[in-house]
Amino acid sequence: IGPDETSDDVERDLARLGARLLVTVVGQIAGGAGQETAQDESAVTYAHRLTKDDGVIDWSWPAARVHNLIRGLHPWPHAFSFLHGTRFILRRSATDVVSATDVAPGRLGSATPGTILEADGDRLIIATGEGAVRILEIQAEGKRPMAPREFLAGHRLSAGDRFTSAP
Repeated sequence: IGPDETSDDVERDLARLGARLLVTVVGQIAGGAGQETAQDESAVTYAHRLTKDDGVIDWSWPAARVHNLIRGLHPWPHAFSFLHGTRFILRRSATDVVSATDVAPGRLGSATPGTILEADGDRLIIATGEGAVRILEIQAEGKRPMAPREFLAGHRLSAGDRFTSAP
């Protein structure tokens, strides 16, 4: 799995691999060479069914974990956060999780998680518990997804505003 691949990308790749494997296995079964292997019950894990609430971002997490949540929940249920009582869907983030050298001097070290460090031009950078993430695609609820430049042209966000986990 690549550092920027979403669950949608991984599902597509697994479908291709699975289709080839299925043809091979069906051929083995038809030829009488198929082998059954019992599942090791001690190695079983359970993954709960995803709900919309699984997408809420906890900004106290490290930047890599926030990035992985954003890409792991794309295309559904999507990672989201609230700003000024409005729900925003964060659809894509940068793999190059932002470090202190990528942000205006002094902003990263003292920022509360969820604080917008930069909201200018193509840059929408948000502080996390460790580091920061750069948002590449954001969507206001009920609107279409946009790159930061387009989004910021219609939404007045500025450094110091803070995303939260609840409205």
